Amino acid sequence: MSRVLSYEEKNTWIHRLCGVTKLIFFLLWSLTSMLTYDTRVLLVMLVLSIVILRASKTEWRQIGTVFKFILFFLFINLIAIYVLAPNQGTLIYGTDTYVCHLFKGHDLNQEMIFYEINVFLKYMTVVPTVFIFLVTTNPSEFAASMNRVGISYKIGYAIAISLRYIPDIQSDFVKIKNAQQARGIEMAKKAPFFQRIKHICAILFPLVFSSMDRIDVVSNAMELRGFGKHKKRTWYMGKALKKSDYIVVAFVVLFSAVALFVTFRDGSRFYNPFI
Repeated sequence: MSRVLSYEEKNTWIHRLCGVTKLIFFLLWSLTSMLTYDTRVLLVMLVLSIVILRASKTEWRQIGTVFKFILFFLFINLIAIYVLAPNQGTLIYGTDTYVCHLFKGHDLNQEMIFYEINVFLKYMTVVPTVFIFLVTTNPSEFAASMNRVGISYKIGYAIAISLRYIPDIQSDFVKIKNAQQARGIEMAKKAPFFQRIKHICAILFPLVFSSMDRIDVVSNAMELRGFGKHKKRTWYMGKALKKSDYIVVAFVVLFSAVALFVTFRDGSRFYNPFI
């Protein structure tokens, strides 16, 4: 059974980067994406995200399932935005370029389409970096790197455990899914799409309970071994920052600064092509 969003050792320059470097890149990249609504900046970020994802040699089997779910929930989110705030684009860009009438109280205009395209781009610029971070970062090395820069080893260890147990959660998900299918609950492709979504969502409750049992077992084991007794600890997987790490950090800091300057130089974070 293939596992998604789990670390796999590969010989790429991204895999060789320190875990802290990848964390800094992810945080600054996400912050820039959240702050900007400049379509030009978002398009550049999207292209760079795809290029870096390809450079990491991440395979579709690792991210395909999760990516499909993200697209589905993003589609639902975009519909909800339009239903709840159909005039959001007009309020932001100050114009109303009529396209067509959909239903009562909801006329579609170019401003709303453009706004939702930007929302879509914002999500798509972050999603590849999430995948890159998860599949190229060794959990133990990442925890050691965080501790090296001054973060408590307890926090680093908690994050490392979270990353390490993603494959186990996926394994539990598949087991529960197979058990449900054995009881006659159809989740294969021949079932209607929304019916499959409904049945898969029903798996979440037993999955949460099984995860809580695992948390209890791990916490008891760590307590019996005296975890947290000392202020410091040694690391087997520690990795020092190299020249490539400093180059990547410098790049993302410079890129974020330039992107935010371009975004806010006219006093608004929204790029407006309608004026």
